[in-house]
Amino acid sequence: MTRDPLFIIVAIACLTVLVILMIGVGGFAKGGEFNRKHSNRLMRYRIIAQAIAVALILLFVFFRRGG
Repeated sequence: MTRDPLFIIVAIACLTVLVILMIGVGGFAKGGEFNRKHSNRLMRYRIIAQAIAVALILLFVFFRRGG
């Protein structure tokens, strides 16, 4: 399964969501100017990346079940 290109793309998408989330949580915990400037933008990026990741997961499941 780890050699499957679609699986690798799904894993990268999930890791991207995780990285964006960690940057957002870190900025929120630290507070200050970075949080004021970038918190809403990071939330939007996370939601978009999460939607893409979910769509890719659904595609992966669809194609692996013989769809």
